[in-house]
Order: sequence, then structure tokens, then C-alpha cells
Amino acid sequence: MDELTAPEGFLLRPWLPADASAVLRAFAPAEMDRQTDRPVDDLAGALAWIGDRTRERGARTGYSWAVVGEEGEPLGCVAVDAVNRIHDTGWISYWTTEAARGRGVAPAGVRALARWAFGELGLYRLELGHRTDNPASCRVAVRAGFALEGVERGRLRYGAVRYDLERHARLADDDVNFD
Repeated sequence: MDELTAPEGFLLRPWLPADASAVLRAFAPAEMDRQTDRPVDDLAGALAWIGDRTRERGARTGYSWAVVGEEGEPLGCVAVDAVNRIHDTGWISYWTTEAARGRGVAPAGVRALARWAFGELGLYRLELGHRTDNPASCRVAVRAGFALEGVERGRLRYGAVRYDLERHARLADDDVNFD
């Protein structure tokens, strides 16, 4: 469970304290504020973010992976959390660094994570959501084999603004032709 590989050449591994500088750089753009529940604006914040991911993994409530390239630098993150053992479901999230965008990092990472979640975790249904005004995130979901299921009106709030969320899902027995 320590490492996963994506056929595209990316490695998925748990986050390490040594990744703190990369996490800090990843969270520097303003839009990344929405990817965490507390600020990641200094080295201590980055280490706390990594510590949270490590605790979730230890508690078996969430599994976050650094998606790394050939140089070993984290290019993004894929995660499954809100794991529900009664219904065998989980919630997928992902982000990439600015430098990694458009290189296929997120779809490759999400596909590898889905294979692992369906196999190792024994989950049946994986869900994800993105703002309806985020076409790049929608492309990741579709490229990773997640079918569009609908729109949840006013689901997200950032500051005083509400956003609609487009929900996608993938089932363990979906034929997505990736393997």
C-alpha cells in the first residue's frame, strides 16, 4: 500500500515531511485555498497538511497520495476519503501543481487510485464533484472514467458566493477500458 504506479509513468506514494516545500509551492495560488480547510501559507502549515494526511491514512479514513514524476517531485495529489464501509463508497479529490497542469497527471493519478480503491479497499462506488465553472476538473473526471450523474445546485460556498457542483461517479464494475 506504500506505492502505486500509473501506466503513464507516474508514481503515487504517501506524502512525506520532505515534501513540505513542494506542498507550500502547490498551495501558493489563491484558488488552492479551496483545497484545504486551513491555510497552507508557511512551512509549518505545509507540515501540518502532510501530518493530517498521515493521520487519516493511519486511521483508515482517507488515503492521499502524492503523484510524482521522474525527478521525485510531487506534481499533484489524489485522494479517496469519506470512506463508507457500510455502502463501500468513497469520495475522490485531486489537484495538480501549476507546472503539472495539462500533462495528464490528474487523470492518470485518479485512474490508478480508482484501481487501488476498487481492489485493495474493496469499494464499489467512487464519487467526485467539481464546480460547474471548472471545465478542466470535468475533463479529468471524464478521462478517469467517471460518468456525469447530475448537478447539485448551490452545493459549494466560497466566501459569499455559492456554486453549483457537477457530480460524477465510477462503479467497480464499470467498463472504462483503461487496463
